Amino acid sequence: MEALLCKKIGDPTVPISESSPITFSASHPIPPLTSPTSIRIRVKATSLNYANYLQILGKYQEKPPLPFIPGSDYSGVVEAIGSQVYKFKIGDRVCSFAALGSFARFIVADEKDLFLVPDGCDLVDTAALPVAFGTSHVALVHRAQLSSGQVLLVLGAAGGVGVSAVQIGKVCGATVIAVARGDEKVKFLKSLGVDRVVDINKGSIIESVREFLKSRNLKGVDVLYDPVGGKLMKESMKLLKWGAKILVIGFASGEIPVIPANIALVKNWTIHGLYWGSYKIHQPGVLEDSMEELLSWLARGLITPHISHTCALSEANLAFSAIKERKVIGKVMIAFGDNKFVRSNL
Repeated sequence: MEALLCKKIGDPTVPISESSPITFSASHPIPPLTSPTSIRIRVKATSLNYANYLQILGKYQEKPPLPFIPGSDYSGVVEAIGSQVYKFKIGDRVCSFAALGSFARFIVADEKDLFLVPDGCDLVDTAALPVAFGTSHVALVHRAQLSSGQVLLVLGAAGGVGVSAVQIGKVCGATVIAVARGDEKVKFLKSLGVDRVVDINKGSIIESVREFLKSRNLKGVDVLYDPVGGKLMKESMKLLKWGAKILVIGFASGEIPVIPANIALVKNWTIHGLYWGSYKIHQPGVLEDSMEELLSWLARGLITPHISHTCALSEANLAFSAIKERKVIGKVMIAFGDNKFVRSNL
């Protein structure tokens, strides 16, 4: 089968070869069923997330032993089932997420870890759902309990998790302020119905947001969603109201910010660290409930993953480059059957 292997830690954006960190194999062994309740899925599409990029660089929280097949969230069609599988049958369309392994034509998962894809949902869109939308859903709905009438400020709003946070914020009925860089990203975010988009290339974020809040007679930001970190988060804290909630999602800027504990005390802020993958170990029921609701929203058209780039598995280095160079709006996908790197919506 086709598979992408990480054989050594390094930069996944360099051209794929036998000496590069990631290599493409057209004849990797097809994984066998591992238990009576296991299922083998023919993968249709899989997300290429910022976390995958960091993992190959050796900068992610989890460092699997080499060699490994990267990849986490995916969708596909059931190809084989174990003798004690009752929830699914061959031919069912499913989606899921794994610690590793989705950058391959086939992957094996346990029955309990799979979700049936609702009729009418596109499989590529569905593969874009678990990690990005799952992260934002657990953060905003489960942790911050975002509600109608509150103000949500999303940093890095044009990225994979950023776009999902903006959409979920609107589903929750919040007033959404999005921060991004560049005219194209601003235009796209406005098309999603964001209440205010701030271009960090043009003037002060603080002044722009304060002007908007004043025009709506709003006292401040209730929830800060931050996948960026660094100076941007430090500035954004000036906009938070008493009792605000801070969602620490990641550090795309490369700089881990310091949140002053004395100000958090005086302002009664709540700080939520959100490592989505750890819920699989500690509270898997939360992830299951979250995925079920997200699939329902997708089927009803309440959310729509935005696919910025699509590539074949053999061209994954180009997709990693798009992530590294901040060219992505929304999600980057690997789709089997596609043999051309697509640059769209940029």
